[in-house]
This record gives sequence, C-alpha cells and structure tokens, in this order.
Amino acid sequence: MKKAVFPGSFDPITLGHVDIIKRALPLFDEIIVAIGTNASKKHMFSLEERMKFITNAFKGQSKIRVATYEGLTANFCKEQNAQFILRGLRNPTDFTYEQTIAQANEKVNGVDSLFLIASPEYSYISSSIVRDIARNQGDYSALVPQ
Repeated sequence: MKKAVFPGSFDPITLGHVDIIKRALPLFDEIIVAIGTNASKKHMFSLEERMKFITNAFKGQSKIRVATYEGLTANFCKEQNAQFILRGLRNPTDFTYEQTIAQANEKVNGVDSLFLIASPEYSYISSSIVRDIARNQGDYSALVPQ
C-alpha cells in the first residue's frame, strides 16, 4: 500500500493545497493530510476548525485521511507506514527550502519526498495571504474551499 503524508499547519487549507492533494490521488492508495501541532505557534484557526475545513473539503473521498501529529514529520510517516512526504511547490524559493529538508528526511529516516508543482491558477495562494486578508476583513472566499 503506497501512502503519503501531506504535512502542514493548514491555517487555513487553501485551493492550492486542495489542488496538490487531488492531483496526487492517482499516485497513492492513501494520502494523510497531517496537521502539525506546535503549542508555541499562534494560529488564526483552532485545530478543530482546521480539521473540519479539511474534512469538509474532501468529504466522500475515501483515500484521504486527516490526522494531527507533533514532532518530526518523518517520524510521523514511519508511525503511519507512509513511504512518502507530499509537498507542493509554488516557486523557486519553496524548492530551495523543501529540497534540504527532503534530503535530510531521506538520509536520516528513509522517507522520500514527492514534489508537485502548483498549478498556475493557484501558485500565488498561501495560507499567510489568506490570513492577512481575513485579519483585515477582506473577502478570501475565492482562495479557500467552500
């Protein structure tokens, strides 16, 4: 069984995240959308809200599971018997950041990473941008799943 973990804070999940997950579905038997928890990090949306957003975005999709974890993503992958970490890349900066982490995860933990390039229509979307719009009472509905 081929499993992938798609890790993130998903504060909130965006259409860019949804696009990467949907495009990766044919590659895996299961994709675990894994919300990393970090008590010292301040989130706009609660863990429960973020889990609900993700669950609603993939309602009826049996190959997707939502989970939470603490600590290293590669350790969570091993606990879940997931062979891959799935990541979306929007730009060269994302690649540079993710490349070194992927290489370390493979070398130290034997977990490989799979990168999918963001679809052009979503490449400008980030959770940070969505949060900025939300904080300033802007309409961010076109950037997130309903």
